[in-house]
Amino acid sequence: MATGPAKARGRVHAQRAANSTALSAAARAGFVARGVIYVLIGVLSLRIALSDGGGKQADRGGAIAEIAEKPFGTVLLWLLGTALAGMALWRLSEAAFGQAGPDGRKASKRAMAAGRFVFYGFVSYSVLSYAAGDKGSGSGSSDRDSQDVTAKALDWPGGQWIVAVAGIAVAAAGIWIAARAIMQKFHKHLKMFEMSEKARKVIDFLGIFGGAARGIVFAVAGAFALAAAVQHQPGKAKGMDDTLRSFTETPAGPWLLVLIAVGLAAFGVFSWANARWRKV
Repeated sequence: MATGPAKARGRVHAQRAANSTALSAAARAGFVARGVIYVLIGVLSLRIALSDGGGKQADRGGAIAEIAEKPFGTVLLWLLGTALAGMALWRLSEAAFGQAGPDGRKASKRAMAAGRFVFYGFVSYSVLSYAAGDKGSGSGSSDRDSQDVTAKALDWPGGQWIVAVAGIAVAAAGIWIAARAIMQKFHKHLKMFEMSEKARKVIDFLGIFGGAARGIVFAVAGAFALAAAVQHQPGKAKGMDDTLRSFTETPAGPWLLVLIAVGLAAFGVFSWANARWRKV
């Protein structure tokens, strides 16, 4: 029987598909889409810091609603959702065959890629569902969703421990994201040799500033989830919108949120740089 050679040929064909120009283009489109969402979240956060925000949410749902209000908004949402689906497929290929780079086939790297595939698949589905007419999909309040999920989890046996572990995990992920950005770990994923000296300096600033701001938001959101577990109060959990608004309650007032908002927009622009120079 030629089962072995057939399987080997199948793996080769699958790996070629994973390394194809089409999948590379899909990944780059996904980075553009991610950048659009983060830039819009940054802009919405800035509005909240400098005024009342006009009732808009500074989260993914707010970004989707903002796009939908623009001319040809539905068309733009279809494009955005499709691009995010491309990002999900690329992450799936990384989970199956490994990432670019010498350590790209490590089990930990592939597991993280699988998690990102699930995340971007969900985001793509929510955006496309909204574009198709399901206005309740994708644009819901991240704060309400976080509190609902936390309330359900707290009712489970050992729910406080589950929520506490989840909060610690999110906070740790935020610290990890910020630390890697500050240490410029993104260099190994980018074609730095193709950039001019000026471009490298700009991208270093965007990557460090944007990644640190993004990591801080995750870390603070995780801390709120931990507080909800310790106090057994689901209302203490916060989504991205309430997490961002909480920065205005610090001694720095709205100016800390201004800094975070600009940082999130910077991460969006950094995502666009990834679309150009990422190793995929």
